[in-house]
Amino acid sequence: MSTLAAAAIGEYWENEHFTQNADAPSGDGGIRKQLFDSYAASVDWTDEDHVARALRVFESLLRRLDRESRKYGGDGLPADTVAELREAFARDGCCLDGELRLHTARVARLTIHVDALTEASGIHAELERVRRFGAEYPDDAIGAAKQLIEATAKLVLLKRELPVDERQDLPALIKQAQQALHLHPAALPPARDGAASPDNADSIKRILGALTSAAIGVAELRNRYGTGHGRLAAPTGLGPRHARFAVGTASTWCELMLDTLADPDAPWRKAAVTAPPATGILTTST
Repeated sequence: MSTLAAAAIGEYWENEHFTQNADAPSGDGGIRKQLFDSYAASVDWTDEDHVARALRVFESLLRRLDRESRKYGGDGLPADTVAELREAFARDGCCLDGELRLHTARVARLTIHVDALTEASGIHAELERVRRFGAEYPDDAIGAAKQLIEATAKLVLLKRELPVDERQDLPALIKQAQQALHLHPAALPPARDGAASPDNADSIKRILGALTSAAIGVAELRNRYGTGHGRLAAPTGLGPRHARFAVGTASTWCELMLDTLADPDAPWRKAAVTAPPATGILTTST
């Protein structure tokens, strides 16, 4: 760190929402090392999120040092330094690749705790996490995508003060959540006063029908290829494109649901929802 500007060291730590630990001992070394150590002392190494953010700081700083060396005519970080770093990271289950990017050992990093996601902000944060790490662990990503759909559906029902049947399978849960927000193609809100509205257009019905099928498809994909079923062997043939496909589908469905839930002008706010009849279709009173 001694070759970097102190402001750059602080910037990389603070970009990941770390602050200096005022109680950290000053230790040996110059101002830059002491500055680095004061931020590092604020990392809770038992917290998975803290660790992930700290590793991003390490990666960014190493790549910055390498770029600056090359910018001023050097060959990047010295080979013996990189070798020493690789050995040190490997002892902690990390891999430093040829582009100085850090990869962690396979852990339950993409496991989603559905019951803990009771706010939209938490689901958005998990979506970002899965987008970041999903391509590296595609089967984890597929499992996490399914769990985020489940968490979003349950959050919608919770916010609409509707019951959640824990025994329900995911397709039924998806349907119930979409009905609760008037986003199911079979239960879109009627046009008011004969006025055309994009919310009940035929094109919206077709898109919603396809999106419903796509969300259910993610659940089916998880059943065959994703994590969560105690597989005895890892699935073969999965790659980053499968992860991006599953996560992208889940993201589209979740974000539509959360955006509609938060929209003050969404049609569901303008209609009184009655208890669902035996068919499971929510009806509206006019």
